[in-house]
Amino acid sequence: MLPAPAVDGDHAAPYRNCSVMPRIGPFAARNPFILAPMAGVSELPFRVLALEMGAALAPTELISAKGLEYLNRRTREYLRHAPVEQPFWVQLFGGEPRGMAIAAERAVAAGAHMLDVNMGCPVKKVTKTGAGSALLGDPARAALIITEMRRAVGDRVPVTAKLRSGWDSTSIGCVDLARQLEDAGAAAVALHARTRAQGYGGRADWSLIAQLKRAVRIPVIGNGDVMSVADARRMLETTGCDFVMVGRGALGNPWIFRALAAGVDAGPPAAAERLTVILRHLGEHIAFHGDQGRAVRSFRPHLVWYSKGVRGGAAFREHVMQLDGAEAVRDACARFFRDAVVSGEPEPDDGVDYATALG
Repeated sequence: MLPAPAVDGDHAAPYRNCSVMPRIGPFAARNPFILAPMAGVSELPFRVLALEMGAALAPTELISAKGLEYLNRRTREYLRHAPVEQPFWVQLFGGEPRGMAIAAERAVAAGAHMLDVNMGCPVKKVTKTGAGSALLGDPARAALIITEMRRAVGDRVPVTAKLRSGWDSTSIGCVDLARQLEDAGAAAVALHARTRAQGYGGRADWSLIAQLKRAVRIPVIGNGDVMSVADARRMLETTGCDFVMVGRGALGNPWIFRALAAGVDAGPPAAAERLTVILRHLGEHIAFHGDQGRAVRSFRPHLVWYSKGVRGGAAFREHVMQLDGAEAVRDACARFFRDAVVSGEPEPDDGVDYATALG
C-alpha cells in the first residue's frame, strides 16, 4: 500500500463545505477529482496508484467496441480491474449504436459498474471509423449510441460521455451536443475544453465548461490544463463544474491526487517515496502485461514523465530508453531516483506525441 493521503478518512478536504458529495448516477464520489482515461496510461496499475493516492474515480483507457465484440486477448486485458475500483468505470469507443450496445453488455458482464463513451479522441485511426471526435459532428448518432447503450444495460449502470469542444474553431457544438446526450439518458458529461484540431496545444477554454454546466442538469466534469491544486480549485470556482478530471497533470505525478484530496500542494514527494512508487508501478506494469520485453518498452513514457523536472533527468532518459531488461531498468531507476532532486529548471520537450499517446 502507498502512504495514506494526508487528509481525514473521507479524502474530501476541499469539498467539505458541501453537504452532499458529488454523484454520478447512484454512485457518490469521495471528492470531485478524477483521473482522465488516457490511452497507454490509464491501465490497471496506474489507476490503482491514482485511487490509492486519493482520486475519487479512474475510468479505463478507451476500449474498442469491436474488440469487445470479438473478445480478443488485448481487450480482455483492458477489462481487468482491482477491488479498489468501486465503481469500475469502463470507457468505450465505437461509431455504431448497436455495436456499442453489445460492447456495453459485455463490459457489464466483465464487471463494469459505469460506462463512458469516448467522443473526444482526435487520433485518425479512431475518427476514421466514425468514433471519438467524429461523433462531435453527428449529434443524432452520438445520442442514439447513448440511447442504445442504456437500453442494453438498464438503469442500474450509468452511461456517461467525454467530449471535446468541437471538431475545430468553426464548429464549437459541445453545449448543444451535451443537451442532446442528456435527453438521450446520459448520466454525466465530461468536457475537454479543446477542439479536435487543437490536440493538446493552446489553452483549454474553460468558459465552455461553464456554459455547458448552465445548460444541463446532469453532472459536468471539467477537463483541460489542470496541473495543480490551484488550477483545480479555480476550475471548480469559475465554471461551477461538479468534477475535475486530471490528465497530463497526473503523468509521472500520481501524487497530484494526494494534494488535491488534501487541498494543499505540498510539493514533490521525497526521493525515497518517489523511488518506491516508481519501482512498484514498474513491477505491477510488468505483471499486468506479462510479456516482460513489451512491458518494459511500454513503460518508457512513464519513466520520461517520472523524471521530468528532476536534476539530471535528460541524461537518465537517454540511458534508460536503451534498456530492454527489467532488472537493468530497475537498477537504473534505483541509482537515479534514490537521490532525486527536483531542479525547478526548464526541461527539454519530452518527445512524446500526446495526441497519439493519450487519445
